Amino acid sequence: MNERCAETDSPMMEQKIAVAASRKRLLYALIPEAPQLKYESAGIGDTCVYTISEGGISAVVSDIHGLRLRPERRNIAAHQGVLNRLMEFTTPLPMAFGTIADCAAAVREMLACNLDAISKQLNRVAGKAEMILRVKWDVPNIFEYFVLTHRELMLARDRLFGTDCDPSQDDKLEIGRLFERLLEEEREALTEKVEKAVSGYGSKVKRNKCRNELEVMNLACLVPRESLTTFEDRVLQAARPFDNNFAFDYNGPWPPYNFVELSLEL
Repeated sequence: MNERCAETDSPMMEQKIAVAASRKRLLYALIPEAPQLKYESAGIGDTCVYTISEGGISAVVSDIHGLRLRPERRNIAAHQGVLNRLMEFTTPLPMAFGTIADCAAAVREMLACNLDAISKQLNRVAGKAEMILRVKWDVPNIFEYFVLTHRELMLARDRLFGTDCDPSQDDKLEIGRLFERLLEEEREALTEKVEKAVSGYGSKVKRNKCRNELEVMNLACLVPRESLTTFEDRVLQAARPFDNNFAFDYNGPWPPYNFVELSLEL
């Protein structure tokens, strides 16, 4: 949808119209209506951040020319900076980096067509923040650690890779499959214990994919803001039964990146 301007024969006015037509809107987040919000020079490219509102919901935007935005460090930092400022007074629904609308009218149309879905999401995360909890095996060699802690793997390793053995490719694949099975079983058991420890008191937990073999779990936790201290205490309690072969790390609060379930078309 394109914004309409009055026709004119003035060259200067025609130039202004051309500039306005090329100006797109870069979206940062959706929040409950805040029509007076304005952050000077806070957006990507030192642009002014402001809101476009419709039906009790505001889209937090800045102006941009063109349809592409490079994911450079400074741009990502500016995007995150806007979200951090929003987190000071509300819980925003973050938009994917580089989401661009043709014009203000297109933003309003998107809000109007998705009012119910956006409102439900805003209500779901209201008063909450996302905390990330990661646990990893803090060992030099994860396979050797599992050999030492899982007799089944140790016996298979000794049987197939003993000094008098010349393991075939199938033998190596067998050992690899056994290791992967034990790794996933261990992750599942340990994740259930930690989830049980940190859940409750109005929080929600979502499992994210582990990034490498050393990672035991990667949890996104949606926590009421008034319970952030409780969350930290529960993480410490959950860590106590684990020995020095494990490392716990948590960080936040963040916008609820992992708890936004919206599919919006612009």
